Amino acid sequence: MKSDDIARLAGVSRSTVSRVINNYPNVPEKTREKVLKVIKKYNYEPNTSARILAGKANNTIGLFVISISEHDSPGRIYRSTYYSSFINAVVDVANTRGYYVLVHTIYSGKDYSKINHSFLQKRISGGILVGNEKDSCAIKKITDMGYPIAVVDYDPKEIERHKMKDSNLIVVNSMDFEGTVQALNYIIGLGHNDIGIITGRNETYSGKQRFEAYRYVMEQHGYKIRPEFILEGEFLKKKTYNEVEKLIKLKKLPTALFACNDDMALAAMEVFEREGIRVPEDISIIGFDDIPVASQMKPALTTVRVPVDDMVTKATDLLIEGIEKEERSFKSENFPTEFISRDTCMKIDKQ
Repeated sequence: MKSDDIARLAGVSRSTVSRVINNYPNVPEKTREKVLKVIKKYNYEPNTSARILAGKANNTIGLFVISISEHDSPGRIYRSTYYSSFINAVVDVANTRGYYVLVHTIYSGKDYSKINHSFLQKRISGGILVGNEKDSCAIKKITDMGYPIAVVDYDPKEIERHKMKDSNLIVVNSMDFEGTVQALNYIIGLGHNDIGIITGRNETYSGKQRFEAYRYVMEQHGYKIRPEFILEGEFLKKKTYNEVEKLIKLKKLPTALFACNDDMALAAMEVFEREGIRVPEDISIIGFDDIPVASQMKPALTTVRVPVDDMVTKATDLLIEGIEKEERSFKSENFPTEFISRDTCMKIDKQ
């Protein structure tokens, strides 16, 4: 059955059917009811919007991968182990619940309009945001419109600041501060006090938490933070290569290096190997995330495991639950990390 048939049976024009399907406001209520009655009777489903208007859930959620820092290399997120694992996990969980997933990428501030458009066009019933910078104003605008949305890796202070505790926002975080403290206390226990860091992006909650934990631990132990040992990796391998090369040129290395994600730790190891600097004999390294390749490296990377699968499952389940029950309440979940000791750290004599 085509829209022409629906128009004929309802006694309206095809353009009127289109306006009803797309929820235009300028359709008389009696005309709308007449068209929807025909749509429902003949199970007409031209697109997602029609299914919703006919009283059915569209069973589709949007996954918005935000990586504004990757605007010059957009394909990279699909090659990222972290992002690809996240995308696969969302799809797997959603599919088991009978939902489809539409994946969108956001590389600039203006791309946030993709989120609004997806909701307004009724292509999705809910959305999940993951990745680098989250625009709080854009998120508030979405929640103010009543759309269900889950955000992974988001600063709770922004929720308070923008008064979103009364919204239907779902926030899922890992306990990165605690995980970083545990990792650094481990390396300090091996005798290290000259510890450098490869930072993430402080515009992200995870990047900020991991750096603040580094600063906290160093200060708690009374160890000096040397500015030349703070490498600005921004969660990017390419940036890390340059930062580590600059560090090597100083002719003075820290005895240990904490990287705010595994990609940067592995990038540092590549540079050190190329320059004849041994890990862990010459420098110990700890990463963060525990991406699959971390355990396959030689030496295998000591790291902090983030329970991505558990976080994704919870975010997706809570989102779908809210969609199906039409619940509109704020929810927040925090997941503990796990320290994983492998081969890239070595005990040294106390300095």
